[in-house]
Amino acid sequence: MSPEQALLRVIHCLDRAHETGFKAKAFTRALDVVRSTPSAELSDRAANHTLTDLDGIGKSTAAVIADALAGREPAYLAKIEAESQVSITAEGQVYRDALRGDCHLHSTWSDGGAPIEAMAATAMAIGHEYIVQTDHSARLTIAHGLDEQRLSEQLDQIAAINADIAAAGHDFQILAGMEVDILLDGSLDLTDEMLERLDVVVASVHSKLRMDRELMTERMVMAVASPHVDILGHCTGRMIGKRPPSEFDADYVFAACAQFNTAVEINCRPERLDPPRELLDQAIEHGCWFSIDTDAHATGQLEWQALGCDRAAERGVPIDRIVNTMTATDLLAWTAQP
Repeated sequence: MSPEQALLRVIHCLDRAHETGFKAKAFTRALDVVRSTPSAELSDRAANHTLTDLDGIGKSTAAVIADALAGREPAYLAKIEAESQVSITAEGQVYRDALRGDCHLHSTWSDGGAPIEAMAATAMAIGHEYIVQTDHSARLTIAHGLDEQRLSEQLDQIAAINADIAAAGHDFQILAGMEVDILLDGSLDLTDEMLERLDVVVASVHSKLRMDRELMTERMVMAVASPHVDILGHCTGRMIGKRPPSEFDADYVFAACAQFNTAVEINCRPERLDPPRELLDQAIEHGCWFSIDTDAHATGQLEWQALGCDRAAERGVPIDRIVNTMTATDLLAWTAQP
């Protein structure tokens, strides 16, 4: 394991543990320094105990670099690997074993912390057959959402990465998608022409989350009724302990999801776990489709599907109603249905 690989793995584990503070920033900074420093210099500094003389290298990051250069498993990496494991129940594991992909994740194209290639490589490593790349649409400027030109450029990059993956002999695919904002009137933050180019569309409310219950219901129903929308993302918009759920007529919205073949996302982010249990029960009663998605913004967060799988098992979501238990081919056929 090279110093770069060791630091990348530490960052992965910190992301998995949802560590976004000083530690994560310190290791990310150290990774930049390692990438810009000649390997011979790193080796010399490790031998002379002067790694910390480099701006951006502290005691902990220096120890990881030195261990890697010496051919040892870094002690800090072993510690964070053990501490950051995502637990799962036996019942949840049944759901996790059935999943073939992840339909909602972000990259550095919007507000994610890793490039598409890294997200794909991690997804392959944890056993996925596909991911759906769903960066934000342009309306969410705080997340550096993609306008049509940038989305078109991203689609070209996804095609190129898929070609490289196939040439390397891997049976894995990146599907083209987007997390599209649901605007105040229920319309979507992307033209029909661009929506038609996408394999999977996740539609989410990100603004005016406290709007009137009746108006929010109409807004969401308009969106899930769109023939372009495949998945309703984090339906209440809640942030546990920080932001209450939006108010809407869940029966009406989930009935529309069932009618228009739009899956209800079981969002796995620990601060979301959306929908709440009582709404998930209602969606099950309406016979909705579901998608268990991480909404990952970094490689380590791709392992958060365990949290959604435990929630699905607890509430008895029918496994045969979960769209990402399908193969990529079957998922594309499902999204193509009117």
